[in-house]
Amino acid sequence: MSGFAFLSTYPPTRCGLATFTQALATAMVGPHDPSARIVRAMDDDDAPATAALGTRSDIVGELLRNDPSSTRGAARTLSASDAVIIQHEYGIYGGADGEQVLSVLAALTAPSIVVLHTVLASPTPNQKRVLDEIGRLAGAVVVMTDTARRLLADHYDVDADKVSVIPHGVADWSSVPVARHPGRKNMLTWGLIGPGKGIEWGIRAMAELSRTEPSLHYVIAGQTHPKVVDRDGESYREGLHALIEELGLRDRVTLDGRYLDAPQLAAYVSAADIVLLPYDTREQVTSGVLAEAVAAGKDVIATTFPHSNELLADGVGTLVEHNDPASIARAVREILHGVRHDHPRAAEVDVSWPAVAQEYRLLASSIRVAKSA
Repeated sequence: MSGFAFLSTYPPTRCGLATFTQALATAMVGPHDPSARIVRAMDDDDAPATAALGTRSDIVGELLRNDPSSTRGAARTLSASDAVIIQHEYGIYGGADGEQVLSVLAALTAPSIVVLHTVLASPTPNQKRVLDEIGRLAGAVVVMTDTARRLLADHYDVDADKVSVIPHGVADWSSVPVARHPGRKNMLTWGLIGPGKGIEWGIRAMAELSRTEPSLHYVIAGQTHPKVVDRDGESYREGLHALIEELGLRDRVTLDGRYLDAPQLAAYVSAADIVLLPYDTREQVTSGVLAEAVAAGKDVIATTFPHSNELLADGVGTLVEHNDPASIARAVREILHGVRHDHPRAAEVDVSWPAVAQEYRLLASSIRVAKSA
């Protein structure tokens, strides 16, 4: 067996890592290529893919949390490939801070690339230990921003020669038709929602924009994160609905609670004039929503976190204060009134999934050569 193997959450699981891996695997080997081998990291409440979807040629194994035999089996399955690409977040593997992934890495016989979706500036001692050991065991480590690379250098013991920056891939929505309401502008926030997304601050900003011309409509698109539902039910979404009613914004704010497929999301993004990321986090080093919004040429407003500080530098977008609807409202007014009409766009770097996939292919080739030397 040859080709690429991937270890990550994966559809039907609904999370950012799952959709990232599906997009990357498809771009690297094609949507129906049997050389795409997925070992799906399972949450405790995930249904097996075989039960949920029937026979699937892409999912060749499932890694169960805290199951030594599953760990060994996953490593064997992944090793029957030319290179293994592993997505890393602290919460998706078993053990303290997801340390189960270390056992998989240690047992691999194929060269490995680990993609770090989170690099904390202030990790706990065990979080640091896990990431340091990942760096020791992996053939290569990928981060998606220069900020994340600097954090690794400043706070972790990971060989800098192993670290590559490959940007987050983005979908091509340029050919999607745009449906607009005459005389109205649209602001969009999308993704799985829950506490920490800061959506309440975007809603409160809308209350301060009641006399804005042209009129503005705010769409919050996406279902509640499944882990949030398991823990808290729909209390966060219900609170957002209550806030919309309290502020009298029912006609100006829409909560679309569907899990959007690619065409549905593309339609929303194409129709958006402004994309708002009002996140509470101050440590997010990678945001796929941010990367896609900038690549789509939208006016982006975001609170300050590592990825937004880097990607929206030099006036590419607008940075606002955390938990501050007045700051968001000011930024929206500037955009609607043309104050920032001529702000520069991001550098012309190809971040399409095919281009990003080629960077992974080249990296995989280099570590295969190094391993065989």
